[in-house]
Amino acid sequence: QVQLQESGPGLVKPSQTLSLTCTVSGGSITSTDYGWDWIRQSPGRGLEWMGVIFFDGSSHYNPSLRSRTSISRDTSKNQLVLQLSSVIPEDAGVYYCARHQHVVGEYDYWGQGTQVFVSS
Repeated sequence: QVQLQESGPGLVKPSQTLSLTCTVSGGSITSTDYGWDWIRQSPGRGLEWMGVIFFDGSSHYNPSLRSRTSISRDTSKNQLVLQLSSVIPEDAGVYYCARHQHVVGEYDYWGQGTQVFVSS
């Protein structure tokens, strides 16, 4: 059974960098069959796709967030890392990591999400 668990600070100050970790168990983040995405949700925006990292470490980002977003990984720990720089209040919300299957293009596993507040 694949499990994804997000973790990170629940509160970030404006202009700081948000860093979140997604720990994956039950499956390898280097598997060629899957991509690993970060998605966030807020009342004002609904679900917003942020970016994805693939088995080879390559990544793609939402154009609206590309200048502030970085997704990396630690294969020794089977973890994904999201960094969002220059945080603004509108970045508050619930952040999820999720796995998608290349063949069908669907998400099959999600983390439970982690709440992020932005306040000074």
